[in-house]
Amino acid sequence: MFYYLFRYLDRPEIDFPGAGAFQYISTRAALALILSLVITVLFGKRLIRMLQRKQVGETVRDLGLHGQLEKQGTPTMGGLIILSAILIPTLLFAQLHNVYIILMLITTVFLGLIGFLDDYIKVFKKDKKGLHGKFKVLGQVGVGLIVGATLFWNGEVVVKERIVSSTVGGQEQTQMPQYAKETTQSLKTTIPFVKNNEFDYSSILGFLGDKAKDWAWLVFIPIVIFIVTAVSNGANVTDGIDGLAAGTSAIIGTVLGILAYVSGNTIFADYLNIMYIPNSGELVIFMAAFIGACIGFLWYNSFPAQVFMGDTGSLALGGIIAVFAIAIRKELLIPIICGIFLVENLSVVLQVAVFKYRKRKFGIDYARAHRLFLMSPLHHHYQKKGLHESKIVSRFWIVGIMLGALAIATLKLR
Repeated sequence: MFYYLFRYLDRPEIDFPGAGAFQYISTRAALALILSLVITVLFGKRLIRMLQRKQVGETVRDLGLHGQLEKQGTPTMGGLIILSAILIPTLLFAQLHNVYIILMLITTVFLGLIGFLDDYIKVFKKDKKGLHGKFKVLGQVGVGLIVGATLFWNGEVVVKERIVSSTVGGQEQTQMPQYAKETTQSLKTTIPFVKNNEFDYSSILGFLGDKAKDWAWLVFIPIVIFIVTAVSNGANVTDGIDGLAAGTSAIIGTVLGILAYVSGNTIFADYLNIMYIPNSGELVIFMAAFIGACIGFLWYNSFPAQVFMGDTGSLALGGIIAVFAIAIRKELLIPIICGIFLVENLSVVLQVAVFKYRKRKFGIDYARAHRLFLMSPLHHHYQKKGLHESKIVSRFWIVGIMLGALAIATLKLR
């Protein structure tokens, strides 16, 4: 909203001092980051007190983990703090007519609402199972469907094709990379570590000839749904010990923010020889608010946690990361950027698969005595081995930073 106000004040007939600064993405991103931190710290304290008064506490099952029962009664639904710190700065500083911003707002609200319903059922209805799994998946599929359909059919979702060289007198002339004047709708995405690293989803349907692009949604939308569901669940699984999900999300958000900035800036896109996506730079404001919300939440969520984000926060965080990566055509980098989420998810899948196999092959007693991990998700495995959760979180963060650095390095490593 402030963006439109200051754009009006920057008109020649008004020329309000300093109003022009709001046209810069860097200015608005910095303000969004600062405001999100302020909202998280100030609003967080009040929300925690309110949750304590209403006795909105976490019900903890005894899994035999050190310090686990001490968390009994800790306020949950703290994801409301994160959602507020994302939505308010975005509404104030971003271009609200931008299709990418609209998608991110829809994703945040929709998945936040699903998570809120799950937490509400657990806390107020005293049902430990919460919202039935099929309804969670249905909501994630719904978000994926909306995002996939918008990115496929909306006329504002475009790229500019690169013009790498020209020929004069029969010889190729070396020149700075340039982009076509006209924008085009495209399903191209980025393949990491590959030179000339653009892949078009419509090529999968190449056997349809000229109609391949018209029917590419049959491939693209299911892929979007799968990514949104997988990453959202990955963040949900990772939210098991104090500060792990919030800190990991902040690291991932920083990497995605950098990738969005260079993808939406012609100069950097030219220099790095990457896809230029007009209007995607506006996503940096949203991601700045996201980073500020995650870091600010650690004020209360770091060990020992004063509040848990619950599904209200974790489902939304994962969905935001997934949709953001798809919007800037970096979804194939998700296994690297979200490596922590991926490993946490895989540890659960492998634990169940191996247990079922050994139970069928050798019997229930053998399967229980020879589990793949001492406990899943993976962070609980290390807790069972005797590591303090603060050390586990710190080491996971370090691995996350290393993976983030690798993801950024793919801009040049091809």
